[in-house]
Formats: sequence, structure tokens, C-alpha cells
Amino acid sequence: MLEEKKIIDLKRELIEYAALVEAMIQKSIMGLQERDAAMLREVMQTDESRANALEIRLEEICTNIIAQHQPKGKSLRTLLMCLKINNDLERMGDYAVKIVESSLFLIEQPQVKPYVDLPKLAEISMQMVKDSVNAFVNEDVALAQNVCARDSKADGLSAKILQDLKEYMSEDSHTIDRSLSLLRVAGSLERISDLSTNICEDVVYMVVGKVIKHHAALIES
Repeated sequence: MLEEKKIIDLKRELIEYAALVEAMIQKSIMGLQERDAAMLREVMQTDESRANALEIRLEEICTNIIAQHQPKGKSLRTLLMCLKINNDLERMGDYAVKIVESSLFLIEQPQVKPYVDLPKLAEISMQMVKDSVNAFVNEDVALAQNVCARDSKADGLSAKILQDLKEYMSEDSHTIDRSLSLLRVAGSLERISDLSTNICEDVVYMVVGKVIKHHAALIES
């Protein structure tokens, strides 16, 4: 059916959008680690524009399918979910830009501490973005639950970063501005992982009709 083909094409574009968001996160952290202002500005000047164009295009495709075909049942639920994921990806892209803004300040300053936990948190967040969209596209409940389980690891790393930076700030007040900027980076990565978790919670509900919040409920196979 034409409607089904359009939904398949729409899912492909969602995957492309998610890949772009992953790349934005990766470059924002690499730019910070390598003190590469050009890489950071590329995220703001090039990638953000591409992301905005994809977000608008995906919304138009969804609304056009709904208007032209008036889908019902599973097709309608899938399209509404696409709209939600599209919005979540747009927010993730915004968080990547926030990381860039903090990083552009940080690369001009002496480093507060070695970047050990931030890259780990970024890696988890990027993989969660990718897997959350794949879980939706393939209606993969097991993958969705796996992504939800990873959120606690992201939270743990974020908490460790916070604790470490608290110690630096209490010991040396000159590190406060830099430490707060690093906390904003960690907070943005944590929010990206939260948004990925939200997508996967919705995937589980869409596929099996059960509500899971913060992994409190298990889906029996």
C-alpha cells in the first residue's frame, strides 16, 4: 500500500536524522577534548541547519500522510510516534549545540580535570539515540528495554561528574566557572539519554500496550 511505503520511507529519514544528531554529539565532545574550535563551530553553523531542515521535512511528511490518507489504528499510532520522535531529536540537537556553546568557552581555559567520564557519558548517550530510533523502526521491545536499562548508567556517570566537580570548586574557587560549564555539558548529555529513554518507553507501550517508567516494570516474553 502507498501509505505503508510512505511510512517506511519516513522511518528511513528518522534514522538519518538520528545519525546526524549522533554526529553532532560526537563532534561537540571531540571538539572539547581536542580543543578544536572549527569542529565545534561546524556543529553550530552547518549541522544545526541540516538538523532543522530535517525536522521541518519530517513534520511535513507526517502531517501530509495523515491529511491525505487519514490513517487509522497502527498506522496512525506510528505516525504520531514519528512526530514525537522528530520533536525529541530536535531537542537532542539543541542540547548538542548547548554542549558546543560551553565547549567554546572551555577550550580557551586551562583544563579543570582530565576528560574521563564525559566521553564515556557521551558514548552512552550517542548509542542510546541510535538504538532508541532503531527500536522504534523495528518495533524491537528487547532493544527498547535495553536502552531504558542504560539510563541508570548515564545517570551514575553524571552524578560522578557532579561530585568530582563539587570537590574541585570547593578546593579552588577559580575553577567555578569552568566547572559549571562542564556540568552544563554533562547535564545536556544526561538529558539526551533521558529523551532516548522516553522514546523507548513509548516504543514498549506502542508494541505491547504496557507502561514502563524508569524500568520499574518488566515485560514478560
